[in-house]
Formats: sequence, structure tokens, C-alpha cells
Amino acid sequence: MSDAKTGGANNPRPNIPLTDVMLRRLKLKPLLIFERVLSSSSIARAARELNLTQPAVTKAIQELEADLDVPLFERTNRGVTPTCYGTLLGTRVKTVIAELRYLTDELNTFRTGDSGHVIIGTVISASARLLPQAITRLKHQRPGVLVTVRDGPTDQLFPALATGELDIVVGRLPERDLPLARMYAFEHSVLYREALCAVVGCKHPLAKRMDIQLSDLLDWPWIFPLQVSPARLTAEHLFLDAGLSIPTNVVESLSVLTNIGLMQDSPSISLMPRAVAQHFANLNLLSILELGDLGDFGDIGYSIRTDREPTPAAQAFIKCLKETAAEY
Repeated sequence: MSDAKTGGANNPRPNIPLTDVMLRRLKLKPLLIFERVLSSSSIARAARELNLTQPAVTKAIQELEADLDVPLFERTNRGVTPTCYGTLLGTRVKTVIAELRYLTDELNTFRTGDSGHVIIGTVISASARLLPQAITRLKHQRPGVLVTVRDGPTDQLFPALATGELDIVVGRLPERDLPLARMYAFEHSVLYREALCAVVGCKHPLAKRMDIQLSDLLDWPWIFPLQVSPARLTAEHLFLDAGLSIPTNVVESLSVLTNIGLMQDSPSISLMPRAVAQHFANLNLLSILELGDLGDFGDIGYSIRTDREPTPAAQAFIKCLKETAAEY
């Protein structure tokens, strides 16, 4: 009995590395359940999304904690929060899920040539015109490709790109001297350069004026990008470089729908890339102030990881993105 457990002289037991033991223990389903609990911060919500019972989700988490021999979550009044071990595992699990998605995409493409899944991160500079047109082109060429679009601030999109949660980020490229541009192994490709303009609701008192100066805009309410957005620096330097103070009546928002609503319901002013502003002006939702271009908004393009080849679906989308931008 003792020899069977410890490996006696007559029945030696191979020395299996701890990593191999861990890989044999871990199963995919508990990892997927863990990722859903992590993203929702709730066992009950994760159970609903996965169509499982709460006890089944709890059991899967407990089994995973036993296999890893570390606590992954702490219960709170608002749900569950990850421990330091849970946060570490979460980053790795996102990468594992991304790799499985890449594999599925490649297998589907190999089998049918017209399927796959591309997940796109975007900001306002691309979401109104460039991105819809590129997606329309892609769906015309490959209707079987599933397209998922996620918008958000730059400081959230690029970490998601690094872990594989996103295939590509489309929009204003980060400045090369910013830490964000050097933090990850990304390839940034420029499609075109965008100018900046000021916009208001169509009923704004300044909408029809032809003799507007930048100084005339200081006393009106403004909508600025969030502090973490590179576009915020551009907006503030617009005033500082002109020797003016920065407006003090400010709402911070990156929500396109919210910003348009604010400008239609109040005399708020915002800065927008000219192509985006022109799109909303053509729809009679906004009016572009007669100030001319207010400097460069920046390079519009796309970013992908350099440590792996884009999936076939992502490659097809990039091709459509380039064709669409070339027509501008």
C-alpha cells in the first residue's frame, strides 16, 4: 500500500512536473464559467447568462479554486470581487478564450471560406462613418462573417486588444510619445488624417453666424472628452495655444448619443472630427460652426497585435477598411 502511494523500488513512479499535473486537472468549462463570473461580478447573473443554476456555477468555481489551491473570489453585498489570484487568472483566461476563438475562426474559414468572427473596438472618430461603411462592405463580400463592435475609451480598448478580446481597434491612433503607444506590442496603421471642427445643435444661436471667433465660445457650455482620452489634450490645447482660458462649464462624455442629445437640448458646444461632424450635419442633427478647421484631430487608422497574425475574418475586414478609407 505504501509503495503504491510513494513509489517503491519495485514500482517507481515517474516524476511528473507540477505544471503538467495542473494542466491535467484544469478543464475548459470551469474556466469559461469563471470568466463569466469575473466579467459580471455576480454568480446569479453569470448563471442566467450561461443558462445554468447558481449551485452549478458555485460548484464550478469551488472546483477551480481547489485545483489551483487559491481563493479566486470574495463575496460582498454587491456580488463577488476577484482576489489577487482571480485577477491574475482572469487575464490569462481571456487570452485562452481568445486563442480558442482564433482557432475556431481559422477552422471555419478553412472549411467554408466565408465565416468567422471579427471583434472591433472603436471610438467616435471612426464609429459614425468609416466603420459602418467598412462593415457594410465586408458583409456584402462575406455575409457569413459575424461582426461584433465594442466602443469605449482608448485606455480600455488597447488592453482588450492586447489580451485578444478585440481583433482590431479602429479610430484615432495614439500619439507615439504617449505611454499607451509604447505599452503593448501593437502595429498602428494610418488610413488618413482628420481635421477638427466645432459643432452645436441646429437651433444654437451661433449655428448661422458667419463671424465667429474662438473667444466667442468661452462662455457657452462645452462637452469635452474624458480626462483619460488623448482627445482631451487636443481640446484643451486648442484654447491654451490661442492664449485663452479653458472653458469651465464642461460636461465630460465620450457617448455619441448623449453628446448629440445634449447639443439638441442645450446650447452646448463640442469638438468633433470633421468627417464625423459632416455626417451628423447631413442628417440635420448638428451644425458645424463657421470657424474653419481648428487644427489636426490626429491620424485615423487601425491597430492590431504584432505578436500574432490577424484571423482570416480580421484580415478581410482590414482589406475592406483600407478600401473604404481610400475613397475619402
